[in-house]
Amino acid sequence: MLLDLTTLKNQYSIEISGIIHIGAHHGQEHSLYRSLNIDNLLYIEPLSKNFEILKNSVKAEGVCLQKALGSKTGHVKMYVESANQGMSSSILKPKLHLAQYPHIVFDQEEIVEVDLLDNIDTIKEKSYNAINMDVQGYELEVLKGATETLKSIDVIISEVNRAEVYENCPMVEELDAFLSEYGFERVETNWAGQTWGDALYLKKKKYNS
Repeated sequence: MLLDLTTLKNQYSIEISGIIHIGAHHGQEHSLYRSLNIDNLLYIEPLSKNFEILKNSVKAEGVCLQKALGSKTGHVKMYVESANQGMSSSILKPKLHLAQYPHIVFDQEEIVEVDLLDNIDTIKEKSYNAINMDVQGYELEVLKGATETLKSIDVIISEVNRAEVYENCPMVEELDAFLSEYGFERVETNWAGQTWGDALYLKKKKYNS
């Protein structure tokens, strides 16, 4: 994650009762979330190898689900790499990524289950008002399957793109437009990846941003 959640939490007086981490990988942010006293933690990760490591990292301190999220249910192929510990793996076929990071080779595939975030029962059982999303270009599809959930979300951290890093991935302006319909505004962006970065969206009604 390129953004410093601790700094942003203080800067914007952000209150997080629970966070849904989509594309949780190995659970690298778990210790951070615990240090911020976030009570409810939901981690969603589709790839089998990553998921086993994630479960061992989180243990009983959060809920872990093995699936991908999108705008419709089913099963899809993921393009998988190992040079970056699977962090660059995506449902979308890599494009500019191949030229930018030639050492990362997508030489594996895995069929994963896809569900809608709105279908996840755990969200209805506990309070979650934040999303951290790292899905390598599939962000808009995830959001399309989360329209009910977005009504109770105040904070979104998402990877964003301003070039076609993965085939047909949405540009940041498309995410801005979609999320504006649900009352969100992008207030911070870190373009450390040049063509990609991380953005913070806040619900305007709550934060007057």
